[in-house]
Amino acid sequence: MKKSLIKQKYYQKLNLLHKYNKKYYDDNFSEITDAEYDLLKKELLEIEKKYNFVKNKNSASKHIGYKPSKNFKKALHKVPMLSLANAFTEDDLLNFEKKILNFLSKDKNYKISYSAEPKIDGISASLTYKNGIFVKGLSRGDGKEGEDITKNLATIKNIPKKILNKDFPKDIDVRGEVFIQNSDFDNLKEKFANPRNAASGSLRQKNPDDTKKIPLNFIAYTFGFEKGLKQKKQSDYLKKLAEWGFKTNPLNKTISGIKNLIQNYNEVEQQRANLDFDIDGIVYKINDFELQKRLGNVANAPRWAIAHKFSSNKAISKILGIDIQIGRTGALTPVAKIKPVNIGGVLVSNATLHNEDEIVRKDIRIDDTVTVERAGDVIPHILSVDLKKRSKKSTKFIFPNKCPFCGSKTIKEFNKVTKRIDAVRRCSSEDYYCDKISVEKLKHFVSKEAFNIDGLGKKIIEGFWKLKLIKFPQDIFKLDYKKIEKLEGWGSLSVENLKYSINQKKNISLERFIFALGIRHIGLENAKLLSKHFITFLKFQNLSKTKNYDDLLNIDGIGETQASSLKIFFSNEINLKVLDELGKILIINDAAVTNQDGLLKNKSFLITGKLHGISRAEVKSLIEENSGITVSIVSKKLNYLIVGDKPTRRKIDSAKELKIKIISQDDFLKMLN
Repeated sequence: MKKSLIKQKYYQKLNLLHKYNKKYYDDNFSEITDAEYDLLKKELLEIEKKYNFVKNKNSASKHIGYKPSKNFKKALHKVPMLSLANAFTEDDLLNFEKKILNFLSKDKNYKISYSAEPKIDGISASLTYKNGIFVKGLSRGDGKEGEDITKNLATIKNIPKKILNKDFPKDIDVRGEVFIQNSDFDNLKEKFANPRNAASGSLRQKNPDDTKKIPLNFIAYTFGFEKGLKQKKQSDYLKKLAEWGFKTNPLNKTISGIKNLIQNYNEVEQQRANLDFDIDGIVYKINDFELQKRLGNVANAPRWAIAHKFSSNKAISKILGIDIQIGRTGALTPVAKIKPVNIGGVLVSNATLHNEDEIVRKDIRIDDTVTVERAGDVIPHILSVDLKKRSKKSTKFIFPNKCPFCGSKTIKEFNKVTKRIDAVRRCSSEDYYCDKISVEKLKHFVSKEAFNIDGLGKKIIEGFWKLKLIKFPQDIFKLDYKKIEKLEGWGSLSVENLKYSINQKKNISLERFIFALGIRHIGLENAKLLSKHFITFLKFQNLSKTKNYDDLLNIDGIGETQASSLKIFFSNEINLKVLDELGKILIINDAAVTNQDGLLKNKSFLITGKLHGISRAEVKSLIEENSGITVSIVSKKLNYLIVGDKPTRRKIDSAKELKIKIISQDDFLKMLN
């Protein structure tokens, strides 16, 4: 047989092998049986053995499996990796502690012990240990689902691979931060902007051998899932981490009192420049695990912890121009185009001006010299204008009375709650009637906390929109992949990856779905409340027919503003069509009903007056844990009115009129045994 025919036959089979490998290792799908795969590989190895000239870098004998895809495999966290609320001032900390005391129903003299831990500016990771063996490592991801970067994490020297201590938990997720010391970063400056970027890029190397060359470190500070943890306090847990072989932050302290927290904060900030690792604040955690458990979480953040960020970074620049951006709710945001300036290792060329009133209040003009501030991860903004440097060329910015994108009138609405005119000017066009609003709604739809579709970022959404590939959310699930494959920068592999990512997200929870719709005033927390109320997508969709918008006021946490937004949303014919189309395409999972057979099943409660030894928030948590619901107003649907000290007379009178049972705090607690 001729050489050319032998090569042709060999490469045909080799391409098949790589195709099957990709499907198996990258897409978790096998197109052939194990026996067929083994036979194909055997044939290739025999050809290579017989005809040495066919061998190359892609030969079957040189490759095991398939190179990792653009994205690592995903895995769910057993316990979500939550984000933290931020504090910037002493007042923020006082409010934080006040909320804790209110929730726990403690007076202001109650002494809270905090674990104060400097916050390393690195990449969060979760390490799973079973019987003392490191078995899996995940990135934070979206908090619920992370990337499996086990092999890369295993290259970090100060991550223990095996822990022999008898008191180490049987099963635990040890969590911490991966970072690069500043002294080590000096050798990487040409490749990365800052140590954090270097750590992130290194962890996402396709080849663990490349990661091994980077001087990564790991500092442990908390845990996720655990089975067998005996410690009762965060401070004790941190001590144990060190005993078990983990590196912990040497600046960790246990402190009580806001004044003492501030003093420690100032001391640490002064040391900041001399540390060999970057820190961007201090995290305060309630030290007692039992209190942490009682306090629980709000949306994606724990009630029992907060990050106290360090002083912001500032720089001087010049305003070159002012543009208008529009968001998914129609809000017009002025953005200053500034002369690029480096702030804290980041090159900043844009700064938000917030709204029209802010421009007038600070008298910000084009060509002004300004101070730009970038605090933590907050969007850069203009702090002040240097009037001494104002030139005759500086010009006032006239806010548009018409939407720059669709020509609709821009308006400032009257806020019924604050009884004031809103500071934000909005496009009066509704939802998808303004092209720019439509694009922003689509970006929100695929965002991390909504559908979280890999490979479908903001730039790609904009590109697909311009090419008229998408206009409404349902179009995302009907994309013309053959047309996309012909576009510049796209190929069969990238299109297959996109198709796979989109198909993976056709199954979604009701709360994420509601949030993804981008309804004004309906954030993730409100979406959760609504999903618990409606339980199913069909009941949520039928709100357009039932028009029971007043009933929404019975949901504790939903007010007139949110109910009004939902009414406007369901009055829009395009929105109803979008819901109908998505309902046909997606699997929208019912809201999880916890403890359906609790002691308070099918019972509703409203609280009025001050309670003793327990806060309203904790009572509400107890009601929900026991299958009951809390409402905001007295109506026929209310079963019990819980009355404390100094109750609202009107609520009691209304309850008596509707023959609703009025009970005391003790009566309620007896219902829970």
